[in-house]
Amino acid sequence: MTVKGLLVMDVDSTLILEEGIDLLGEEAGVGEQVAAITERAMRGELDFKEALAARVALLKGLPLSVFDRILNKIHFTPGAEKLVAELHRRGYKVAVVSGGFHETVDVLAERLGIDYVKANRLEVEEGILTGRVLGDIVTKDTKKAYLEKWARENGVEMAQTIAVGDGANDLPMIQTAGLGIAFCAKPIVQEQAPYRINERNLLKVLELLDRGCK
Repeated sequence: MTVKGLLVMDVDSTLILEEGIDLLGEEAGVGEQVAAITERAMRGELDFKEALAARVALLKGLPLSVFDRILNKIHFTPGAEKLVAELHRRGYKVAVVSGGFHETVDVLAERLGIDYVKANRLEVEEGILTGRVLGDIVTKDTKKAYLEKWARENGVEMAQTIAVGDGANDLPMIQTAGLGIAFCAKPIVQEQAPYRINERNLLKVLELLDRGCK
């Protein structure tokens, strides 16, 4: 079956209401420190790669079982399930690309039937987080590259792609997609994105798509 289009979404504060790494910070007793770094990174005030490394280092010593508790605190953004289902019905592929972690993102993606996932992976030794990330860190360039990669693999023109995110590291993919949307986003993203949604309802993505915003 011919793929009609592709949606790529950020996860934290876009697909879900929370910031996953901030929840992990709370579990480690360093919630305020982690949240402060997250906020500055999303505003574009800090290099994302350095900011992620600093936050992950604060999580050292947490047991892997923490992710079960984190998942119980995570809520999908209103409209998420219906958006994914409707785009699938229309012949779209749906993907998420996240500066968060496979340990939670994979579970969330499976719940919604999302087609592709790219995220970071935490290093674990004997069931304990080491405070390091395995492999390459997902950056703003990674997000843009995977939007292009998944579109190419499915024979989808960039004009038929949608990108949705809230942070500065989402801007390159938002600006590259045929329909690039800042979702309840930080000021720098609001200013530079072609389109904006400022209501926490992902079904608003369909309204823009159906209006022919390209």
